[in-house]
Amino acid sequence: MVSDRPGARLRREERSIPRPGPGEVLVKVRVCGVCRTDLHVVDGDISANYPIVPGHEIVGDVIALGEGVARISVGTRVGVPWLGRTCGKCVYCSTGKENLCDNPLFTGATRDGGYATHAIADAQFCFPLPDSIGDCEAAPLLCAGLIGWRAYRMAGDGKRLGLYGFGAAAHILAQVALTDGRQVFAFTREGDSASQEFARMLGCNWAGSSMENPGVELDAAIIFAPAGALLPVALKAVRKGGRVICAGIHMTDIPSFPYADLWGERRIESVANLTREDGTQFLTADRLAAIRTQTTQYSLVDADRALSDLRQGLLQGAAVLVP
Repeated sequence: MVSDRPGARLRREERSIPRPGPGEVLVKVRVCGVCRTDLHVVDGDISANYPIVPGHEIVGDVIALGEGVARISVGTRVGVPWLGRTCGKCVYCSTGKENLCDNPLFTGATRDGGYATHAIADAQFCFPLPDSIGDCEAAPLLCAGLIGWRAYRMAGDGKRLGLYGFGAAAHILAQVALTDGRQVFAFTREGDSASQEFARMLGCNWAGSSMENPGVELDAAIIFAPAGALLPVALKAVRKGGRVICAGIHMTDIPSFPYADLWGERRIESVANLTREDGTQFLTADRLAAIRTQTTQYSLVDADRALSDLRQGLLQGAAVLVP
């Protein structure tokens, strides 16, 4: 499925199966998750190389190797994430911050992704997946899970964690935090009783709308919803010394707020992309044993419908495309 330009519907296109180049692998796609970042790609909110095949939560089997590939063998089931390649030479790559690389490739945005039967990926940026997790359950972990994990670590060790926007990433991260013994407070759209009930079912300590007061001060808040207006709200909800982490790749403009709401050594930080180390830490059998992702399956040709359902907030958990 191809996006020709921002705002256009995806179209079906038949192509020859590509061949992997040096350092690359050819992946036969089992499933591909549908992420909010895909919405930003097809809507033109973030830059992409059109025409582009979206999709960056790929689970599939390696069926061919390019020249020089040694760390992965044919038949390995792998996950292919958003960060598709880095230059390895810039100041960020050379200081352990490859997520900030000056010349990266992003799966499903600046290189073709997983809304397809086959995909090319850099072997160095693929993650072998543990057998203990199924294909559909694994797909959302490759962005919603990994970005959530990076945001979670940036949020610090506080016991009371607020999650603003209870979609794919939050429903994964809530389970991680609860397993770690933290209290989780889920904030949803006004009137979204289904998401609030879903959060309670997962074990969250409190669930309500983003404008409600949970009755306690939060140690940290993570904003997954792409709404800049939530930042001042979350800032008011955290204690002195607390942190607000903006975990989305795109957010609407942030309105002004009183300096008094930031004072008290509160901090605002953003999450940018992910690193391979994030994947190595998160995608382990022990860590994933505590996570049960909830997914809704769509056929590949119904990708537009999956994106529409995501845009309208009709999903509990994540959507997954099955070729």
